[in-house]
Amino acid sequence: MSDILAVNAVDVTKRYGALTAVDGISMAVAQGEVYGVLGPNGAGKTTFLRMLFGLIRPDGGTLQVLGRTWQRDGTRALDGVAGFLESPRFYPYLSGRVNLELLAGLDGGDAPTRIDRVLDTVDLTGRDRDKVGGYSFGMRQRLGVAAALLREPRLLVLDEPANGLDPAGIRDMRALVGQLAASGLTVLLSSHDMGEVEQICDNVTIMRTGTVVYHGTIATLREQAPEPAHRLSTSDDQSALALAAGRPGLTVLALDGALAVRGSLDAVDAYLSAVVRHGLALRALSLQEAPLQSLFFMLTETSPETVPGSLDRSPTGARP
Repeated sequence: MSDILAVNAVDVTKRYGALTAVDGISMAVAQGEVYGVLGPNGAGKTTFLRMLFGLIRPDGGTLQVLGRTWQRDGTRALDGVAGFLESPRFYPYLSGRVNLELLAGLDGGDAPTRIDRVLDTVDLTGRDRDKVGGYSFGMRQRLGVAAALLREPRLLVLDEPANGLDPAGIRDMRALVGQLAASGLTVLLSSHDMGEVEQICDNVTIMRTGTVVYHGTIATLREQAPEPAHRLSTSDDQSALALAAGRPGLTVLALDGALAVRGSLDAVDAYLSAVVRHGLALRALSLQEAPLQSLFFMLTETSPETVPGSLDRSPTGARP
Protein backbone atom coordinates (compact mmCIF):
# COMPACT_ATOMS: atom_id res chain seq x y z
CA MET A 1 0.00 0.00 0.00
CA SER A 2 1.23 3.51 -0.79
CA ASP A 3 2.83 5.47 2.05
CA ILE A 4 1.03 8.62 0.85
CA LEU A 5 -1.44 9.68 3.52
CA ALA A 6 -5.12 9.63 2.63
CA VAL A 7 -5.51 12.93 4.49
CA ASN A 8 -2.62 15.07 5.67
CA ALA A 9 -3.70 18.29 7.38
CA VAL A 10 -1.12 20.58 8.96
CA ASP A 11 -2.16 23.64 11.02
CA VAL A 12 -5.42 24.09 9.06
CA THR A 13 -7.42 27.15 10.07
CA LYS A 14 -10.78 28.54 8.94
CA ARG A 15 -12.25 31.83 10.13
CA TYR A 16 -15.62 33.48 9.60
CA GLY A 17 -15.06 37.05 10.67
CA ALA A 18 -14.32 37.05 14.39
CA LEU A 19 -15.26 33.34 14.67
CA THR A 20 -12.49 30.78 14.29
CA ALA A 21 -14.34 27.63 13.24
CA VAL A 22 -11.21 25.50 12.84
CA ASP A 23 -8.15 26.61 14.77
CA GLY A 24 -4.84 25.24 13.48
CA ILE A 25 -5.69 21.54 13.52
CA SER A 26 -3.43 18.82 12.17
CA MET A 27 -4.51 15.33 11.21
CA ALA A 28 -2.87 12.32 9.56
CA VAL A 29 -5.09 9.58 8.10
CA ALA A 30 -3.26 6.56 6.71
CA GLN A 31 -4.61 4.67 3.74
CA GLY A 32 -6.64 1.59 4.66
CA GLU A 33 -7.82 2.72 8.08
CA VAL A 34 -11.15 3.82 9.53
CA TYR A 35 -10.58 7.23 11.08
CA GLY A 36 -13.06 9.12 13.22
CA VAL A 37 -13.40 12.87 13.68
CA LEU A 38 -15.39 13.20 16.87
CA GLY A 39 -16.89 16.13 18.69
CA PRO A 40 -20.15 17.79 19.77
CA ASN A 41 -22.16 19.97 17.43
CA GLY A 42 -20.22 23.13 16.67
CA ALA A 43 -16.81 21.52 17.20
CA GLY A 44 -15.75 22.22 13.59
CA LYS A 45 -16.04 18.71 12.14
CA THR A 46 -18.18 19.57 9.11
CA THR A 47 -16.18 22.74 8.45
CA PHE A 48 -13.04 20.61 8.22
CA LEU A 49 -14.74 18.17 5.84
CA ARG A 50 -15.98 21.05 3.68
CA MET A 51 -12.38 22.17 3.29
CA LEU A 52 -11.34 18.62 2.43
CA PHE A 53 -13.93 18.58 -0.40
CA GLY A 54 -12.87 22.03 -1.58
CA LEU A 55 -16.25 23.59 -0.86
CA ILE A 56 -14.52 26.24 1.24
CA ARG A 57 -10.86 27.21 1.35
CA PRO A 58 -8.73 27.25 4.51
CA ASP A 59 -7.35 30.58 5.70
CA GLY A 60 -4.13 28.96 6.85
CA GLY A 61 -2.20 25.70 6.86
CA THR A 62 -1.97 22.95 4.25
CA LEU A 63 -4.42 20.18 3.40
CA GLN A 64 -3.46 17.26 1.19
CA VAL A 65 -5.87 14.54 0.05
CA LEU A 66 -4.16 11.43 -1.34
CA GLY A 67 -1.10 13.58 -1.92
CA ARG A 68 -2.91 16.35 -3.82
CA THR A 69 -3.88 19.89 -2.89
CA TRP A 70 -6.57 22.17 -4.27
CA GLN A 71 -4.07 24.95 -4.83
CA ARG A 72 -1.81 22.80 -7.00
CA ASP A 73 -4.16 20.24 -8.56
CA GLY A 74 -7.57 21.93 -8.69
CA THR A 75 -10.49 19.53 -9.04
CA ARG A 76 -8.07 16.63 -9.54
CA ALA A 77 -7.57 16.84 -5.80
CA LEU A 78 -10.80 14.84 -5.50
CA ASP A 79 -9.68 11.99 -7.76
CA GLY A 80 -10.29 8.85 -5.73
CA VAL A 81 -12.42 10.66 -3.13
CA ALA A 82 -16.16 10.32 -2.61
CA GLY A 83 -18.72 10.73 0.16
CA PHE A 84 -21.32 13.14 1.47
CA LEU A 85 -21.70 15.99 3.91
CA GLU A 86 -24.65 16.13 6.28
CA SER A 87 -27.42 14.03 4.65
CA PRO A 88 -27.31 12.89 1.00
CA ARG A 89 -30.08 14.29 -1.21
CA PHE A 90 -31.90 12.56 -4.06
CA TYR A 91 -34.90 13.11 -6.30
CA PRO A 92 -37.71 11.68 -4.12
CA TYR A 93 -40.06 11.02 -7.06
CA LEU A 94 -37.48 8.80 -8.81
CA SER A 95 -36.40 5.33 -7.80
CA GLY A 96 -33.12 4.62 -6.08
CA ARG A 97 -31.80 2.98 -9.24
CA VAL A 98 -32.73 5.90 -11.48
CA ASN A 99 -31.06 8.32 -9.07
CA LEU A 100 -27.89 6.24 -9.29
CA GLU A 101 -28.16 6.07 -13.08
CA LEU A 102 -28.27 9.86 -13.26
CA LEU A 103 -25.23 10.18 -11.02
CA ALA A 104 -23.37 7.49 -12.95
CA GLY A 105 -24.09 9.37 -16.16
CA LEU A 106 -22.49 12.48 -14.70
CA ASP A 107 -19.38 10.53 -13.72
CA GLY A 108 -19.18 8.88 -17.14
CA GLY A 109 -16.87 6.01 -17.98
CA ASP A 110 -17.97 2.61 -16.76
CA ALA A 111 -19.74 3.91 -13.63
CA PRO A 112 -23.17 2.65 -14.88
CA THR A 113 -21.85 -0.92 -14.87
CA ARG A 114 -21.27 -0.71 -11.12
CA ILE A 115 -24.86 0.12 -10.12
CA ASP A 116 -25.93 -3.45 -9.37
CA ARG A 117 -22.77 -4.08 -7.35
CA VAL A 118 -23.09 -0.99 -5.14
CA LEU A 119 -26.80 -1.64 -4.54
CA ASP A 120 -25.88 -5.11 -3.36
CA THR A 121 -23.09 -3.75 -1.14
CA VAL A 122 -25.49 -1.44 0.73
CA ASP A 123 -28.25 -4.07 0.82
CA LEU A 124 -30.76 -2.17 -1.33
CA THR A 125 -31.19 -4.82 -4.00
CA GLY A 126 -34.92 -5.48 -4.23
CA ARG A 127 -35.81 -1.93 -3.16
CA ASP A 128 -33.88 -0.19 -5.93
CA ARG A 129 -36.97 0.36 -8.11
CA ASP A 130 -38.98 1.95 -5.27
CA LYS A 131 -39.23 5.72 -5.18
CA VAL A 132 -36.73 7.31 -2.82
CA GLY A 133 -39.57 9.32 -1.26
CA GLY A 134 -40.74 6.05 0.29
CA TYR A 135 -37.34 5.13 1.70
CA SER A 136 -36.62 5.25 5.41
CA PHE A 137 -33.93 7.64 6.59
CA GLY A 138 -31.51 4.74 6.98
CA MET A 139 -32.18 3.56 3.41
CA ARG A 140 -31.43 7.06 2.09
CA GLN A 141 -28.18 7.09 4.04
CA ARG A 142 -27.21 3.75 2.51
CA LEU A 143 -28.18 5.01 -0.94
CA GLY A 144 -25.82 7.92 -0.31
CA VAL A 145 -23.02 5.43 0.38
CA ALA A 146 -23.94 3.57 -2.82
CA ALA A 147 -23.74 6.80 -4.81
CA ALA A 148 -20.27 7.45 -3.38
CA LEU A 149 -19.12 3.92 -4.19
CA LEU A 150 -20.03 4.39 -7.85
CA ARG A 151 -16.79 6.37 -8.17
CA GLU A 152 -14.70 3.46 -6.82
CA PRO A 153 -13.06 5.77 -4.30
CA ARG A 154 -9.87 5.12 -2.38
CA LEU A 155 -11.11 7.49 0.34
CA LEU A 156 -14.74 7.51 1.49
CA VAL A 157 -15.80 10.52 3.59
CA LEU A 158 -19.01 10.24 5.62
CA ASP A 159 -20.38 13.11 7.70
CA GLU A 160 -22.42 11.79 10.66
CA PRO A 161 -23.56 8.67 8.74
CA ALA A 162 -25.54 7.30 11.70
CA ASN A 163 -27.09 10.60 12.77
CA GLY A 164 -30.88 10.30 13.03
CA LEU A 165 -30.92 6.53 12.60
CA ASP A 166 -32.81 4.18 14.89
CA PRO A 167 -30.83 1.42 16.68
CA ALA A 168 -31.33 -1.02 13.80
CA GLY A 169 -30.17 1.58 11.30
CA ILE A 170 -27.09 2.36 13.40
CA ARG A 171 -26.28 -1.35 13.52
CA ASP A 172 -26.63 -1.66 9.75
CA MET A 173 -24.50 1.41 9.06
CA ARG A 174 -21.82 0.18 11.45
CA ALA A 175 -21.77 -3.20 9.69
CA LEU A 176 -21.57 -1.49 6.28
CA VAL A 177 -18.60 0.68 7.29
CA GLY A 178 -16.86 -2.39 8.70
CA GLN A 179 -17.46 -4.27 5.46
CA LEU A 180 -16.05 -1.42 3.38
CA ALA A 181 -13.01 -1.10 5.63
CA ALA A 182 -12.35 -4.84 5.35
CA SER A 183 -12.15 -4.40 1.57
CA GLY A 184 -9.21 -2.02 2.02
CA LEU A 185 -11.10 1.24 1.53
CA THR A 186 -10.03 4.20 3.67
CA VAL A 187 -13.01 5.60 5.58
CA LEU A 188 -13.01 9.01 7.27
CA LEU A 189 -16.19 9.67 9.22
CA SER A 190 -17.38 12.33 11.60
CA SER A 191 -19.63 11.75 14.57
CA HIS A 192 -20.76 13.20 17.89
CA ASP A 193 -21.32 9.70 19.34
CA MET A 194 -18.35 8.08 21.08
CA GLY A 195 -20.11 4.72 21.12
CA GLU A 196 -20.41 4.75 17.33
CA VAL A 197 -16.76 5.69 16.79
CA GLU A 198 -15.48 3.24 19.41
CA GLN A 199 -17.05 0.32 17.56
CA ILE A 200 -15.63 0.96 14.09
CA CYS A 201 -12.63 3.33 14.13
CA ASP A 202 -8.92 2.56 14.42
CA ASN A 203 -7.84 6.11 15.26
CA VAL A 204 -9.69 9.24 16.24
CA THR A 205 -9.34 12.99 16.45
CA ILE A 206 -11.55 14.61 19.08
CA MET A 207 -12.40 18.28 18.52
CA ARG A 208 -13.78 20.96 20.80
CA THR A 209 -14.75 24.44 19.55
CA GLY A 210 -12.44 24.20 16.54
CA THR A 211 -9.40 22.80 18.35
CA VAL A 212 -8.02 19.31 18.79
CA VAL A 213 -8.15 17.84 22.29
CA TYR A 214 -7.04 14.30 21.41
CA HIS A 215 -5.31 12.43 18.60
CA GLY A 216 -4.60 8.74 18.80
CA THR A 217 -5.85 5.21 18.91
CA ILE A 218 -9.07 3.99 20.50
CA ALA A 219 -6.94 1.58 22.55
CA THR A 220 -4.93 4.44 24.09
CA LEU A 221 -8.13 6.34 24.76
CA ARG A 222 -9.56 3.34 26.62
CA GLU A 223 -6.47 3.24 28.84
CA GLN A 224 -7.14 6.82 29.95
CA ALA A 225 -10.88 6.40 30.52
CA PRO A 226 -12.22 6.66 34.08
CA GLU A 227 -13.72 3.71 35.88
CA PRO A 228 -17.29 2.86 34.82
CA ALA A 229 -20.14 4.38 36.80
CA HIS A 230 -23.19 2.35 37.82
CA ARG A 231 -26.57 3.36 39.19
CA LEU A 232 -27.60 1.17 42.11
CA SER A 233 -30.93 0.92 43.92
CA THR A 234 -31.38 -1.28 47.00
CA SER A 235 -34.01 -1.96 49.65
CA ASP A 236 -32.12 0.41 52.00
CA ASP A 237 -29.84 2.83 50.16
CA GLN A 238 -28.65 4.55 53.34
CA SER A 239 -27.38 1.27 54.76
CA ALA A 240 -25.81 0.39 51.40
CA LEU A 241 -24.06 3.77 51.37
CA ALA A 242 -22.63 3.10 54.84
CA LEU A 243 -21.24 -0.25 53.67
CA ALA A 244 -19.13 1.57 51.05
CA ALA A 245 -17.11 3.48 53.64
CA GLY A 246 -13.40 2.69 53.62
CA ARG A 247 -13.46 0.40 50.60
CA PRO A 248 -10.34 0.99 48.46
CA GLY A 249 -10.86 1.88 44.80
CA LEU A 250 -14.57 2.56 45.27
CA THR A 251 -16.68 5.72 45.37
CA VAL A 252 -20.39 5.59 46.24
CA LEU A 253 -22.57 8.71 46.36
CA ALA A 254 -26.27 9.33 46.93
CA LEU A 255 -27.76 10.61 43.68
CA ASP A 256 -31.40 11.26 42.67
CA GLY A 257 -33.02 8.59 44.80
CA ALA A 258 -30.34 5.99 44.08
CA LEU A 259 -26.60 5.41 44.52
CA ALA A 260 -23.88 6.25 42.01
CA VAL A 261 -21.17 3.60 42.22
CA ARG A 262 -17.79 4.14 40.55
CA GLY A 263 -14.77 1.86 40.74
CA SER A 264 -12.98 -1.05 39.14
CA LEU A 265 -15.08 -4.10 38.33
CA ASP A 266 -13.40 -6.07 41.13
CA ALA A 267 -14.15 -3.32 43.65
CA VAL A 268 -17.77 -3.03 42.51
CA ASP A 269 -18.23 -6.83 42.62
CA ALA A 270 -16.86 -7.01 46.17
CA TYR A 271 -19.10 -4.15 47.26
CA LEU A 272 -22.24 -5.72 45.78
CA SER A 273 -21.41 -9.02 47.47
CA ALA A 274 -21.16 -7.18 50.80
CA VAL A 275 -24.52 -5.49 50.21
CA VAL A 276 -26.19 -8.87 49.65
CA ARG A 277 -24.43 -10.48 52.63
CA HIS A 278 -25.89 -7.78 54.86
CA GLY A 279 -29.40 -8.73 53.79
CA LEU A 280 -30.11 -5.82 51.47
CA ALA A 281 -32.04 -6.53 48.30
CA LEU A 282 -30.69 -5.30 44.96
CA ARG A 283 -33.57 -3.53 43.21
CA ALA A 284 -31.72 -2.21 40.14
CA LEU A 285 -28.19 -1.99 38.76
CA SER A 286 -27.37 -0.33 35.46
CA LEU A 287 -24.36 1.18 33.72
CA GLN A 288 -24.85 4.91 34.13
CA GLU A 289 -22.13 6.09 31.78
CA ALA A 290 -19.67 4.12 29.66
CA PRO A 291 -16.00 4.91 30.48
CA LEU A 292 -15.15 6.26 27.03
CA GLN A 293 -18.29 8.38 27.00
CA SER A 294 -17.23 9.85 30.35
CA LEU A 295 -13.81 10.71 28.94
CA PHE A 296 -15.40 12.23 25.83
CA PHE A 297 -17.45 14.59 28.01
CA MET A 298 -14.35 15.46 30.03
CA LEU A 299 -12.46 16.33 26.84
CA THR A 300 -15.20 18.31 25.15
CA GLU A 301 -17.04 19.99 28.03
CA THR A 302 -14.21 21.01 30.37
CA SER A 303 -10.93 22.86 30.08
CA PRO A 304 -7.91 20.87 28.81
CA GLU A 305 -6.23 21.15 32.22
CA THR A 306 -8.87 18.91 33.81
CA VAL A 307 -8.27 15.90 31.56
CA PRO A 308 -5.48 13.32 31.92
CA GLY A 309 -2.15 14.91 31.03
CA SER A 310 -0.95 11.89 29.06
CA LEU A 311 -3.56 12.29 26.38
CA ASP A 312 -1.91 13.00 23.03
CA ARG A 313 -2.98 16.19 21.28
CA SER A 314 -0.60 15.92 18.31
CA PRO A 315 -1.17 13.57 15.35
CA THR A 316 1.33 10.91 14.39
CA GLY A 317 2.55 11.00 10.84
CA ALA A 318 1.43 14.51 9.89
CA ARG A 319 4.00 16.35 7.84
CA PRO A 320 3.99 19.57 5.85
